[in-house]
Amino acid sequence: MDIFNKLRNLDAYPKINEDFYSRTLSGGVITLVSSVVMLLLFISELRLYLHAVTETKLVVDTSRGETLRINFDVTFPALSCSILSLDAMDISGEQHLDVRHDIIKKRLDSHGNAIESRQDGIGAPKIEKPLQRHGGRLEHNETYCGSCYGAEVSDDDCCNSCEEVREAYRKKGWGLSNPDLIDQCKREGFLQKIKDEDGEGCNIYGFLEVNKVAGNFHFAPGKSFQQSNVHVHDLLAFQKDSFNISHKINRLAFGEYFPGIVNPLDRVQWVQQTPSGMYQYFIKVVPTVYTDVNGHTIQSNQFSVTEHFRNAEFGRPQSLPGVFFFYDLSPIKVTFTEEHVSFLHFLTSVCAIVGGIFTVSGIVDSFIYHGQKAIKKKMEIGKFS
Repeated sequence: MDIFNKLRNLDAYPKINEDFYSRTLSGGVITLVSSVVMLLLFISELRLYLHAVTETKLVVDTSRGETLRINFDVTFPALSCSILSLDAMDISGEQHLDVRHDIIKKRLDSHGNAIESRQDGIGAPKIEKPLQRHGGRLEHNETYCGSCYGAEVSDDDCCNSCEEVREAYRKKGWGLSNPDLIDQCKREGFLQKIKDEDGEGCNIYGFLEVNKVAGNFHFAPGKSFQQSNVHVHDLLAFQKDSFNISHKINRLAFGEYFPGIVNPLDRVQWVQQTPSGMYQYFIKVVPTVYTDVNGHTIQSNQFSVTEHFRNAEFGRPQSLPGVFFFYDLSPIKVTFTEEHVSFLHFLTSVCAIVGGIFTVSGIVDSFIYHGQKAIKKKMEIGKFS
């Protein structure tokens, strides 16, 4: 019994007989308001507990020897697919000229509707009885070997299509001024095809796999080649004075999608107002690692961008017409980690909500009760005096 008496003396919550309770209107209002606030805060805390929170960290990017995947989908409403090419190069010296693999070109009419979709480099027309390298026409039992028109690397080289002649010229650093003088191009109707597609647009999409170093990729008319260590495009073959490089970027991403990513160039559109020029995007790529609550990791990238149009002005060499994307990599990596709040943290927060509101409402109630009591007392003294 002594032990129970001692425990009874430790009671921090002494009970008061209900006969001594004094219930007030203000106390009832405060109880109702505090209960509603307590319930709202509890629901808010419960939602935080049930949903994952994302923790963000910045670390130095120490990865080496990786590649960078660039996913793109760009529409050129006034540039036909037959003259549009894609090049990629980086500061390590690696070049990918006139990229065709993993690229799809979709011809568009003047209203933006698709005409046909084909993988670039596939579907070249066949030619019959072409001119042989030695000068005669191809006979029935002969093997075709077309001339490269001076661009042969060795005596055994053959150029059997207009595309192969253009490629041989590109490797030599030569421009193809008049395709009609080339038998392969004339028989395939190279210039006629360009004229037929005049006024069409082109939707080009796919992906590039490049080294994870600074570089650029660009969409421009004509076949590119190196001339005196300068990157140039052969525009003479198209017999046009200007090119409209108006474009819409449907999608541009450096890596895989992850929840919360924002690609600032998605659905960006630009309309050319001058006859010729070069549109440039300067991109800063930030390596990003996203880990979800299940531990699944996504290696991707975010990026920021600025843009500039370089006009062809008098007294300055004409800018190469095209849309250029110059990208550089940040040395800082961002990591996003999804995680759930622990149950103990949730329990602590709930106790803090209940206890805090209970205490504050008790203080407010006490202040109002004693204030009303003091006012009544003064009013009674004033009556008697």
